[in-house]
Amino acid sequence: MHKTLIVTNDFPPRPGGIQAFLHNMALRLDPERIVVYASTWKRGREGAEATAAFDAEQPFRVVRDPTTMLLPTPRVTRRAVSLLREHGCTSVWFGAAAPLGLMGSALRKAGATRLVATTHGHEAGWAQLPASRQLLRRIGESTDTITYLGEYTRSRIAAALTPAAAGRMAQLPPGVDEKTFHPGSGGDAVRARLGLTERPVVVCVSRLVPRKGQDTLILAMPRILAREPEAVLLVVGGGPYEQDLRKLAATTGVADSVRFTGAVPWPELPAHYGAGDVFAMPCRTRRGGLDVEGLGIVYLEASATGLPVVAGDSGGAPDAVLDGETGWVVRGGAPEEAADRIVTLLGDAELRSRMGSRGRAWVEERWRWDLLAERLRDLL
Repeated sequence: MHKTLIVTNDFPPRPGGIQAFLHNMALRLDPERIVVYASTWKRGREGAEATAAFDAEQPFRVVRDPTTMLLPTPRVTRRAVSLLREHGCTSVWFGAAAPLGLMGSALRKAGATRLVATTHGHEAGWAQLPASRQLLRRIGESTDTITYLGEYTRSRIAAALTPAAAGRMAQLPPGVDEKTFHPGSGGDAVRARLGLTERPVVVCVSRLVPRKGQDTLILAMPRILAREPEAVLLVVGGGPYEQDLRKLAATTGVADSVRFTGAVPWPELPAHYGAGDVFAMPCRTRRGGLDVEGLGIVYLEASATGLPVVAGDSGGAPDAVLDGETGWVVRGGAPEEAADRIVTLLGDAELRSRMGSRGRAWVEERWRWDLLAERLRDLL
């Protein structure tokens, strides 16, 4: 692999799925052959200390820009060019194609011979708007490869590119650490702490925003409780939608059967998945397709933990489920569909076990980080 400059706004200790994706990939590359150029998590002493502590623990060099939002401005582009030359990098990996890939031409002129730009979910939205569509086309022309998560995002992004750039696209989804997410991850202890040991638990692990569908699960609870009176919905995660969800649970009359954990530290997430009998996140597409699920790594983490999953049909979420084998895909925003699938799973231990085992095997076959990191090395 060439020596690589990773240019990204999204990198820990800033939390999030894209950040975890990039960090996990970086950890599996040769640390002597990568340099990370990233934004600063947040301003102030606390943010600076957290960032410095994180960077000191990494096996590779991390260079922080003072801004909290890394954009392809002339100043940032000059800094990226300087780092490319200073460290002798000949390949570049843009952690998010849009908008950072707009620096591609300048880095090519500075000596980069291989440029890879990774897309997530938001680029599919860019492809729908005339102005951002043209910028996405420019990124496609100035890079060697644009990566995509799954068929949903590929088809929409490809429509904005030239035929040549679309033909150079390659799949690069995030992976799952099957050694961290596994059936013995500590779920029993979480259930005991929350007083849920003897109760059927539907768990949803995600940021609390409208697209994810926690409201659909709350609206499904009366139908679920009619069949499984002791069932509990365990909502794991924080976010701006939390107060609305709490109010919805109260007005729906199911507040006693819905538990909110708030934000959970990453090391405790595997055990919270394991606290469930069924994982459900019936995500939906919003804002005319601009707010869409890129893939849904949570479904794969749940599968690795041995849980059957109930997923929504937003964007690329169905790519993370073998429908009918590792779980089911339901219409996002359809509480009755989610409820019916969840009730079926809660009432059939053998079916839960079979789907959970198939999901675990599928993650080991296809979604391990080491397999996907090898794909990235080939692209670079």
